[in-house]
Amino acid sequence: MPISTLTSKGQITMPQAVRTALGLQAGDKVDFVQVEGGFKVVALKSDVHALKGRFSGRVTKPATIADMNEAVTAEASQRHIRRKS
Repeated sequence: MPISTLTSKGQITMPQAVRTALGLQAGDKVDFVQVEGGFKVVALKSDVHALKGRFSGRVTKPATIADMNEAVTAEASQRHIRRKS
C-alpha cells in the first residue's frame, strides 16, 4: 500500500501509483470526501460524467427543489445585506 508523509506545511506527495490509478497529472485537483472511518480521495475532472456519485454520502436526506430555491434566496439576501453594510 502506498504511503505518504505529511509535511509541516500540511502537504503530501501523492505516490506515483496513486496518481496513475486516479489518472492525475500536475495541476489536477482532488477532493477529500469524508466516509465512515476516514476519507476517500476523488479526482476532480472537467468531464461531467466524473461527477457521478461525488456527493453521495454527504447528506442524510436529499434536498428538494424547494429546499434549494430557499437556500439560494437566503444566500442572495445575505450577500445583498452584506454589500449594503
